[in-house]
Amino acid sequence: MSQPAIAKQAGPPQLVLLLIGSCMPVLGAVLLSPVLPRISEHFAATPGVDVLVPVILTIPALFIALGAPFAGAIADKFDRKRLLIVTMVGYAISGTAPLYLDSIQAILASRVLVGICEAAIMTCCTTLIADYWSGPRRIRYLGLQTLVTTVAATAFFALGGLLGADSWRTPFWLYAVAALAAIPMALLLWQPAAAHHGDPHHGERRPWPWRTLAVPSLITVAGGVVFYTLIVQLSYVLDGAGVSDPAAIGGVTALMSLATAVGAGLFAKVSGRGARVLLVVEFAVSGLGLLLIFAAGAVPVIVAGAVLTGFSTGLLLPTLLTWAVNRLPFAQRGRGTGLWTGALFLGEFLSPLLVGGLTAATGGLGPALAVIGVASLVLAGLVVTVLTVPSAPLNAVPAE
Repeated sequence: MSQPAIAKQAGPPQLVLLLIGSCMPVLGAVLLSPVLPRISEHFAATPGVDVLVPVILTIPALFIALGAPFAGAIADKFDRKRLLIVTMVGYAISGTAPLYLDSIQAILASRVLVGICEAAIMTCCTTLIADYWSGPRRIRYLGLQTLVTTVAATAFFALGGLLGADSWRTPFWLYAVAALAAIPMALLLWQPAAAHHGDPHHGERRPWPWRTLAVPSLITVAGGVVFYTLIVQLSYVLDGAGVSDPAAIGGVTALMSLATAVGAGLFAKVSGRGARVLLVVEFAVSGLGLLLIFAAGAVPVIVAGAVLTGFSTGLLLPTLLTWAVNRLPFAQRGRGTGLWTGALFLGEFLSPLLVGGLTAATGGLGPALAVIGVASLVLAGLVVTVLTVPSAPLNAVPAE
């Protein structure tokens, strides 16, 4: 008589690999920021270069938003691990393509492919974290995912500047790291067995979890806007306050990133609170931080506002992710994670566009930030009064 299969137990090697994979979309988002002026100089003769070069940085986020739900559906229907390995290799190939591409249009096409690969990588890594662990460890590791990616963003920003000092093409070599990481992923990760997750309907067609994720996804779009606002705009705020030294701007940005990491690191300790309580606090403090930046022209107060906003958004992202993913059964987890990831990156893509439109409408960046700050406070009020947000502890026993 055959013995029942024993589920594999994930440990530190699997966690490290999934966290490395989670950093790939962050690498794509911030690595090139320091070299954008040099890219503009190189393609100065190209019509519309002032518009096309910034799009090199932002277009992957759009395709993460568009592609993540489809990546989640593929992950649920076929194989999370294989999709992750294939897209890690594809990410390395498309990410390094600008090393030899000679037209800005071809570089933009490669960046579209980068975004599509990032959509699958982020969805698969988050889904596998939720597959491999449950209960308090899942909560802790989802918070750790935000913490690690935040720290990585700071490191990649500095590394992009150092590598770009020689040539604007040099930072693109870092994308090759994904191909190296794919090797241990292929050896040490595995596709979870549905039977070990108590899914008696494995193999059946399961519907998209629209009802479960409608409210979390809508709030996550708003959260993505708030989260990304100061990441993009803080240097302009400081420049307007008279801080023009790149080292000083980098120091303040790093301090805000550190505050974000601290917030993410504290998530596991406060996850016993329900999503409703946490979201109210997080959106309210984010809004107050943005209003503080608008109200005061003094640099120390601006720094304080940035730290407040960074800390609260560090808590916000794992709160939204855990609320969305923790309730999903195994057969829908990929699609649910894909929907959530798409919502987050849609908000991040819309953030600079929204701030730009508000700046034009209100006559300045400060008032635009104030509008977003007020909107964040309003959203905190809606969570309490209108939106259906559970008050049960986020670290309660999740769906399997």
